[in-house]
Formats: sequence, structure tokens, C-alpha cells
Amino acid sequence: MSIFRQATSRMRCLKTMRVLQEYLDGHLDEVSSRRVALHLEECRRCGLEASVYSEIKAALRRKERPVDPDTLDRLRRFGEALAVGNATPGEIRENGV
Repeated sequence: MSIFRQATSRMRCLKTMRVLQEYLDGHLDEVSSRRVALHLEECRRCGLEASVYSEIKAALRRKERPVDPDTLDRLRRFGEALAVGNATPGEIRENGV
């Protein structure tokens, strides 16, 4: 893959990650929603990220007791670090994620 193509692909990933939660919550306009859906189909990494967020949200909905806000904050920060490629296996163990 050319450097230009890699940079373009990375930009699409970053744009998608910025609006992913809104997309999953159904809060994007129709055009943006279609763009995100298309990218998620084409990009394995972003598609997996969306799947993980969806599974976490579904698990939280099934949970009967309230979730600790600090835990949610850690998960959110970890997800953001994954999106920009800064998460390490050590962080996963450290944060209990």
C-alpha cells in the first residue's frame, strides 16, 4: 500500500473513531451514518472496534447493578488509546480491562 493510501486510510479511521459512539447510539445524520457504516465494512480494525463497543454496551444494559463511573472512564480512555494505537498489553493488565 502506498504511503498516500495509508495516510488517507488512517484519516478515515480517525474520523470514524471520533463519531463512533454517536453512530452506535443512532445520533448521526443519515449521510454521516452511511459513511461510517461503509468504513466499518471496509476496515477490519474499525469494524472490530465497533463490535467491541457494541458488546460492552449490550453487557452494560444487561447488568443489574450500577456500573462504577471510574470503570467506565477507564474503559473509555482505553478505547480511545486503542483507536489511536497507543494501548499496550501492560495497560490492559494495569487497568484491569
